[in-house]
Order: sequence, then C-alpha cells, then structure tokens
Amino acid sequence: MKKSLQPQTKKILVFTLILLAGWLNYSFRPQTDDQEWLSWSNKCLTESYNPAPDVKLKKWELTLTNDYFLRLRKTYQHGRQEYFSFNLHRLNQVQYQGDDKAGTLELSTNADDIIVQTYEDPKGDIDSMSTVLELPVRNMNAARLDSLKNALSYFKAKAL
Repeated sequence: MKKSLQPQTKKILVFTLILLAGWLNYSFRPQTDDQEWLSWSNKCLTESYNPAPDVKLKKWELTLTNDYFLRLRKTYQHGRQEYFSFNLHRLNQVQYQGDDKAGTLELSTNADDIIVQTYEDPKGDIDSMSTVLELPVRNMNAARLDSLKNALSYFKAKAL
C-alpha cells in the first residue's frame, strides 16, 4: 500500500504559514512614542551619569522633561546648588569624548542657551549662560550613544 505525501505536505505548509504569520506580526512594531523615548532617555542618562567622586556632593538629578528641557541639579552638603537647563530645540551638537567605560558627553547649543545658576553659594548666587554642557558618563558604548543621540534628535525635532 502506497502512502500519500499530500497530508504531510499540507501539514508542513500550514505550519510554515503559521510561523510566517507570527514572525510578520511580531517583527513590525509600531513606531516608538514620546513616552517610550522619554522613559528610555531618562533611564539612559540616569544610569550613565557619573558625577566626580566629590565628597561634598549630596545628590544630583538629571532629567529630560515632557516639555523637552534637559535639567541637571547638583546639591552639595551645605545647601549649595548648581542648576543647568536648556530646551532641546536649541541643541546643536552631541559629541562624546572617551571610551566604553568612561567619558564626557558634550551637549552644545548655537548660542548661550544653557542656563547656569548657583544658589546658596558663599561667593553669591550666580546666573549665567553657556553654550556647552559637559556630562561625565560611564558605560556609554557606541550603540547606547547612538540611541541617545537619536532620542535627543527626536525631541529636538518635536520641540521645534
């Protein structure tokens, strides 16, 4: 008695079509939305920021806000604070100096668009502007840096 190959071929074809449909369904993901970019950017910046091992630094906050401002606040033990802030639509260039383990992320603007303020400083409170914000970072490999640059470019375009 001869056995037909048609049922076996049918099974293989159905199985292949199911695999192909599943692959197509999960390979095309909708475009990343603002909240995902924002969450990822804040996570990346927080995990990568590497303040100098200054004994007097009590805490720091580095955030990218919903209204596309990048803000860094450093608080020292005696209450002195340093504050840096700028809107990403003013961002001109992102450069990285260093290797995968440690380096400096330089965020540049076209003009003096970065707000620099100090509070509770014994020398007096200072308000000034800058064109470069240098962030010491760690564990910034090429893929992570590219992704962060893409996120910042995305928010720069949204802020315009």
